[in-house]
Amino acid sequence: MNIYLAIILLIIAGDFILGLVVDALNMKHLSTTLPDEFEGWYDAERYRKSQDYLRENTRFRLLVDSVTTPITVAFILLGGFNLVDQAARSFALGSIPTGLIFAGILMLASQLLSIPPAVYSTFVIEEKYGFNRTTPKTFVLDILKSWLLTLVMGGIIFSCILWFFERTGSLAWVYCWLAVVIFQLIITYLAPIIILPLFNKFSPLEDGELKEAILRYAQEHHFALRGVFVMDASRRSSKSNAFFIGFGKYRRIVLYDTLVKKHTVGELVSILAHEMGHYKKRHIVKSLLLSIFTTGLMFFILSLFINNRGLFSAFQMEHTSIYASLFFFAFLYTPISLILSIAGKILSRKYEFEADAYAALTYKKPSSMIAALKKLTVDNLSNLTPHPVKVFLSYSHPPVLRRILALKEYPEEG
Repeated sequence: MNIYLAIILLIIAGDFILGLVVDALNMKHLSTTLPDEFEGWYDAERYRKSQDYLRENTRFRLLVDSVTTPITVAFILLGGFNLVDQAARSFALGSIPTGLIFAGILMLASQLLSIPPAVYSTFVIEEKYGFNRTTPKTFVLDILKSWLLTLVMGGIIFSCILWFFERTGSLAWVYCWLAVVIFQLIITYLAPIIILPLFNKFSPLEDGELKEAILRYAQEHHFALRGVFVMDASRRSSKSNAFFIGFGKYRRIVLYDTLVKKHTVGELVSILAHEMGHYKKRHIVKSLLLSIFTTGLMFFILSLFINNRGLFSAFQMEHTSIYASLFFFAFLYTPISLILSIAGKILSRKYEFEADAYAALTYKKPSSMIAALKKLTVDNLSNLTPHPVKVFLSYSHPPVLRRILALKEYPEEG
């Protein structure tokens, strides 16, 4: 057997088994006993509902993986990539247009396969547990908009990568790295004003007690607000969240409208203080630098596998090409990506603790942050007792009970 094929099949199987084991551990780690910290927040029926929600989502995800994994393996073993390549080459265009057709066929097939699970998840599971607000029209429009963005932005960056690897020799990976980083920075700036408004409406926070409290807090801590916006998240889901996006004059803090409706002024200011904490602690810049480093590492390793005959033989390809190399390399990169993802999530959890601490120390009302976390947990039916291995591999935020315990260490004032 081709050594690359053996490695790729091992990676695919290992990824599937790892997911299966971790999810099984997470399910077994569920406790029927409500943690003391949530007494009075969860009644018995809603706590049971939160665990049923986790079980149903986990089982469905495993079912989807159990279907898509064999499809992927069969596609590889039956020479599916070569058939797609033949179809792309049949147009007799240049290497870059051919690469775009090759990528487009594969991406379209992948997207079409993802639609049935997304439909079931949105209109069955999320509906069953009272979260779904998405209409079929919105669902379809979201898909079409996502495809359009992928076609435009993905096509541009994919074409640039192909051009650099064709024309710039051994330093192609460096030029690709720089091009992708520049593209990421542009998108980061443009996302708040061009991309996100394609999917949601963003309205400036209305005048009133909440806005006054936010502006007062921001002024006290020398934070130049470029805007606090409310997003119409309730069009799609009843879940709540908040996030910080953009840089410079385009940076803004976004609150879901569901969040504003369900929380007190003190809780909302605490949440906003937490988001400001990420900025003040330079977490966004540090995360961006980490992303830039990992992108460079990926392109360097990729450069070692461009047009590798052994790798192409594993996929039964008749011709080598740079565009196919990118897809085949993705299989080999999976273990490295997992390791980098784990490191990134460890760092992310550390940043969340630091942002919580910033909010507690500057707003001086840790109880408000604790109350906000509890409401978010209950409203979103979040898992209170995730298995440590699940947290280690998948959680970008610390488990809520650990965050609450840490927040209790800070003094309450006022």
